[in-house]
Amino acid sequence: MDEILKMALLIGVGILSGFINVAAGGGSAITLPVLIFLGLPTAAANGTNRIGVLMQNISGVYSFQREKYSDFKLSMKLALCSVPSAIIGAMFAISLNDETFKIILGVIMIGIIATLFIPVKKNNNDGEDKKKYLQAYILMFLVGFYGGFIQAAIGFLIMASLKFTLKINLTLINMHKLFIVLINTIPALIVFAISGNVYWVYGIILGLGNAAGAWWSAKLQVKKGDKLVKAVTALIMVFMILKLFGVV
Repeated sequence: MDEILKMALLIGVGILSGFINVAAGGGSAITLPVLIFLGLPTAAANGTNRIGVLMQNISGVYSFQREKYSDFKLSMKLALCSVPSAIIGAMFAISLNDETFKIILGVIMIGIIATLFIPVKKNNNDGEDKKKYLQAYILMFLVGFYGGFIQAAIGFLIMASLKFTLKINLTLINMHKLFIVLINTIPALIVFAISGNVYWVYGIILGLGNAAGAWWSAKLQVKKGDKLVKAVTALIMVFMILKLFGVV
């Protein structure tokens, strides 16, 4: 394939992936196959993809901040809770049987879809507030391990965890999610780079597309609210479930 076409393809899938990842998750299901199609080994595709994830989350976080959606103090606390366990998960990661992995991931996604559409009651009690934050920190530690160990669908798990602990709307949850994934991506990218599994040119070009898609998605979410997030999340996850079980 001509290099110009490769660049155009990377920017195009980057925009789509960035929009999907900020609105819901699962964008890497698009970018990873494309990177492999362009000739990158799987490890290099995984590492190169992290550049796009990093740039997209920086763009998304900044876009939310420009729209007055930010809580860096809480976002940082949640992110830091997930970092140690993510490192542990990565260190002890082992290969899972493909079929077992697909079944586990499919069941998780079905559960997450259900949680996103179940209404939650708000509670203004101070004691309950302290409890919900503690629960959120514990869940971020567990989710961090999952991210280091398996990674797939980490964004969906963060969304479901924060929805039922912090009891805030999905737009705010996505704002926190972007910051958490941003912080987790940095050490992962460093590991891939040190091992020589990052193609910087491809990654930066992909990242430019990711950043553009993320910026647009964040601004649109602020205007459209939870309805957009729920619709995109449901559509993407249904497709991924069908894909995992070989229906499509």
